[in-house]
Amino acid sequence: MAGHEVFATIDGPIVMIGFGSIGRGTLPLIERHFNYDTSRMVILDPHPEGGNEEIAKRHGVRFIRQAITRDNYREVLSPLLTAGGGRGFCVNLSVDTSSLDIMKLCRELGALYIDTVVEPWLGFYFDNKGGNAARTNYALRETVLAEKRANPGGPTAVSCCGANPGMVSWFVKKALLDLAADLKLEFEEPQPTDRHGWAKLMKKAGVKGIHIAERDTQRTKKPKPLDTFWNTWSVEGFISEGLQPAELGWGTHENWKPKTARKHKKGSKAAIYLEQPGANTRVRSWVPVVGPQYGFLVTHNEAISIADFFTVRDKKKGKVTYRPTCHYAYHPSGDAVLSLHEMFGAGGKAQSRFHVLDENELVDGADELGVLLYGHAKNAYWYGSRLTLAEARELAPYQNATGLQVTSAVLAGMVWALENPDAGIVETDEMDWRRCLDIQSRYLGPVEGHYTDWTPLTGRPGLFEENIDTDDPWQFRNILVA
Repeated sequence: MAGHEVFATIDGPIVMIGFGSIGRGTLPLIERHFNYDTSRMVILDPHPEGGNEEIAKRHGVRFIRQAITRDNYREVLSPLLTAGGGRGFCVNLSVDTSSLDIMKLCRELGALYIDTVVEPWLGFYFDNKGGNAARTNYALRETVLAEKRANPGGPTAVSCCGANPGMVSWFVKKALLDLAADLKLEFEEPQPTDRHGWAKLMKKAGVKGIHIAERDTQRTKKPKPLDTFWNTWSVEGFISEGLQPAELGWGTHENWKPKTARKHKKGSKAAIYLEQPGANTRVRSWVPVVGPQYGFLVTHNEAISIADFFTVRDKKKGKVTYRPTCHYAYHPSGDAVLSLHEMFGAGGKAQSRFHVLDENELVDGADELGVLLYGHAKNAYWYGSRLTLAEARELAPYQNATGLQVTSAVLAGMVWALENPDAGIVETDEMDWRRCLDIQSRYLGPVEGHYTDWTPLTGRPGLFEENIDTDDPWQFRNILVA
């Protein structure tokens, strides 16, 4: 499209799985920033409602009303990803489809692959037969890591490259470099050259933990009706992750665990989970727009991957000597909060109607999404995107502020994959964060850093006696809302 930088050429077919709010927003970004044959792009989605087929037709893209299942994914995807020659690219933006199985198929076929989450097949999130440990994102991530170890190298498959997980891993590295410079620390210039170097720098900076601290202030023109779940992004996705156990990367500075906390027996052991749903677990956090806030400790892949990436181990004994605590602290839009209260008030039974609020139904607000590095000598530093609804409308079609932060990360991940086509399976923590943010920043609105003197003890203790740790404000004991 005229006036937009073209980053790369896709010489094979493009197959997009899922055409919800994120798929619809990603399509025009692909159209703007890649050279490709439109006739060789196809969208697969079982839901034609919401104008999906009409939007695809408007952009000259074939739309197939088709669900991808455990039984048909090979039969459906293989011919689409190999038709006409060249290297195919699978953009998986769906729910209830196994990211791992589709990723493996793409690599078998020589196609590139990207997704925004390690998604399982239908039924996983609500299967209580294997216990809650089996329903965690930790368990899902371990399956991808096992495949990466078993089959290193080969066609690039980018795992978990949305806003979060994804973009926030790039923000963490930028925030850490800002903090190290402000603390006048000596470190490798312009940045550490490997994973161990990054982890050592975070330890040297004295970071105790990281919140993925987000506040969505987008408001609707009309009030939410009863028995309807409203959200500014996928309702199915939010309910699924919200009913998974709360999860967090578990730092070495922590001296207390909740009674509901459980450890993992295998894998990196970088995280713990709680025997309670994430979207019904509150934590104290901070964002620039409102300051102190309650957020939900919803499980996300980045809480585990970031904690794992920044782990320092004794080289001789392999013992962990440093790891930051890391977790999501998410305050969604007001309508989504009301929807959660309604759902959990009904015993966790979801509403009969799901609806994603588009840019035409919202009146104003922003999605302020960043990383809060805390516990160091300067207390806490938030770095992130402060994208407003108005800016999102100006920047790209089919977007609200929440969606554009995700779709632009997908764009950045696709560009990186095309520039590094044989990197194997990669997490966003392993990618070139400067290159990715350089691509994405044109769609993020103001990207800023802010220091704060707030801690989870600010304003406490108050009228009631609390079980808090006054010696170390940044203990998870003080962050968790009892």
